Amino acid sequence: MTDTTVATTQVYRVYIKATPEKIWDAITKPEWSQKYGYTGLVDYDLRPGGKHATHPTKDFIDAGFTSDLTDGEVLEVDPPRKLVITWKLLMDPSFEKEPYTKLTYEIEETKTAGTRLTVTHDVTDAPTTAALINGSQEDINAGPGENAGGGWAWILSDLKSLLETDEPLVPAAS
Repeated sequence: MTDTTVATTQVYRVYIKATPEKIWDAITKPEWSQKYGYTGLVDYDLRPGGKHATHPTKDFIDAGFTSDLTDGEVLEVDPPRKLVITWKLLMDPSFEKEPYTKLTYEIEETKTAGTRLTVTHDVTDAPTTAALINGSQEDINAGPGENAGGGWAWILSDLKSLLETDEPLVPAAS
């Protein structure tokens, strides 16, 4: 028997050799967000009640995605320590019926291990989103641009690589 349940609150943590300010910028500025994870140009109105969206990069537009990839509302802002937002994936119709989820970024400088980034994603009543972000749909044999199933673990690994080496895990298509 296969267990098809997915945790409604998922927590991911990574330690990065970078300042809290640099990690904050990588999360909230488009010049960084287009370089790691699934890419996209983040756009934040960094105040409670402000809106945020992830706009498509040229690669997304070339692949046929011309509208925003994600959107939501900013709930809490404490730079460079904490950002809480609502979040919804817009680029796939299978997510339309799901509610907005709650995403929390916590950035804490440690005395010995660089900076700890904790991402908590509350996906209550959003099972399609939960399955996507937990990495269970990942195809480890997929080539660049072929796989969108690595979820938060993959995004955070890519962010860590980028901030520590100035190179993402997957090089940009040439």
